[in-house]
Amino acid sequence: MSTMTVKVRVWRQPSPDKEGRLVDYTVGNVVADMSFVEMLDVLNEQLVAAGEDTVAFDSDCREGICGSCGCVVNGVPHGPGTGKTACQLFMRAFTDGDTLVVEPFRAKAFPVLKDLCVDRGAFDRMIAAGGYISANTGAAPDGNQLLIGKEIAEKAFDAAACIGCGACVAACKNASAVLFVSAKVGQLSYLPQGQPERYRRVVRMVDQMQKEGFGACSNEGECEAVCPKEISTLHIQIMQRDYLRSVLRGA
Repeated sequence: MSTMTVKVRVWRQPSPDKEGRLVDYTVGNVVADMSFVEMLDVLNEQLVAAGEDTVAFDSDCREGICGSCGCVVNGVPHGPGTGKTACQLFMRAFTDGDTLVVEPFRAKAFPVLKDLCVDRGAFDRMIAAGGYISANTGAAPDGNQLLIGKEIAEKAFDAAACIGCGACVAACKNASAVLFVSAKVGQLSYLPQGQPERYRRVVRMVDQMQKEGFGACSNEGECEAVCPKEISTLHIQIMQRDYLRSVLRGA
């Protein structure tokens, strides 16, 4: 099996209160079928063998499900291509001798913890502000008890596909989290179960988003272009409409 060698410029930052910089490494024995995250594993094996500090990065499922592997590769969140996370970016997308610049997701609301790891706790706080249904419904009802039209169900499923990786924030020049919030608002507000708190939900989550320091949406679509689950910006329009209605209703 043929292998290749790539040059990797990785952001190294020892802690949140220390300055970071790009450090150059050469990674050999890279197989085309390796994922980008596996290539970072190879780099770390080299660093361990040399007695150096390994590159800190997040990963968990490595199947494109959890979104924790988020990083920026050559200026693109999750790297080149569409509809995939960094762990599903395979090295066949690059050629022998390529230089890969790897950086963390950059946003005021995503402070760097170490190297490629950022604190995405702001997303959790926005969910805690209103991304739930609080009605006590008792035991789970039968799946077919409450009929939901196909079009509505598909919209809810599309929104619910968001894995909260933060690529939308990293791609936006304003570091806006509007696509994430609109997906989390939408997955509930489309369904009958989410209607009682629909307007309070959008106000609470948008207000929390602003408190976290995320920027405003300027409707340029970078968020949708890099979203690994290809969440549509149409959810943003619906969320903005609901927010306006909630203001008029005094929700």
